[in-house]
Amino acid sequence: MRATTRLRQLIGQGRCIMAPGVADCVMARLVAAEGFEAVYMTGNGTAATRLGQPDIGLMTQTEMVDNATRIADAAGIPLIADADDGYGNPLNVRRTIRLYERAGVAGVHIEDQMSPKRCGHMSGKRLVSAKDMAAKVQAAKDAQQDSDFIVIARTDAIAVEGLSAALDRAEMYIEAGADMVFVEAPKSREEIQKISDTLCRPQVFNMSTSGKTPHLPIDEMGRLGFRIAIYPNYVLYAAIVGARGLLRRLKQSGTTEGLKDGLPSFAEFNDLLGMKEVQALEARYAVPEEARAGS
Repeated sequence: MRATTRLRQLIGQGRCIMAPGVADCVMARLVAAEGFEAVYMTGNGTAATRLGQPDIGLMTQTEMVDNATRIADAAGIPLIADADDGYGNPLNVRRTIRLYERAGVAGVHIEDQMSPKRCGHMSGKRLVSAKDMAAKVQAAKDAQQDSDFIVIARTDAIAVEGLSAALDRAEMYIEAGADMVFVEAPKSREEIQKISDTLCRPQVFNMSTSGKTPHLPIDEMGRLGFRIAIYPNYVLYAAIVGARGLLRRLKQSGTTEGLKDGLPSFAEFNDLLGMKEVQALEARYAVPEEARAGS
């Protein structure tokens, strides 16, 4: 089954699907190994891991697509990817959609920010007109070649124009053909409830680490009508905590003695990366025993 078809099926089940955010293939494999049904490529995390920079619009279209291609191939579960502002006008958006489709991505979200864009939970955002964004949504839908590919229209208007304007924008994007809508950075449960009550399309919930949006359990998100919950940088933050602790121990002790405690073994690490599949393929193709990979 195509990843796009699988994601559409998941969205149609009437519950909220958890999609942890990742920025690389190792973490994508880990998300799949832990039994999650979908994974999210975070633009914020991609800028962090690829550039070591904040999410302030520095990543290019081709850089983002390249990362998505690798993650989609490694994950083996449907990938929802950040496509920033679509990287230009409606004609640019058409190319963006085609590239993400070829990358094996199941769906993307495109936001109504003006370039250079900002992370949705940062200040300094400026918006394109709702009319211009609706044209981008229409171009995205026109460009898709796989009818199951999901186009998510995101509005960052709450922080700039307020909730009422954000809802008006979301309605326009629905009329333009968006499969799902994503109202970024609600600040209270009351705002979340208003979003749920107003919009008729399946919705995306961003469980950001910024603290600006209230934390909701997955069941409550589902009852409110959200069908995908993304968790952009929790995995990356956890990795930073673990790596920092190990590095400090190494710096202080000057030895690797005891550093492996609690870490995966070399064999477990390679198994996460697909070593068993490699070994099965080598056996199938009669690779000589002495030349086969192993841990």
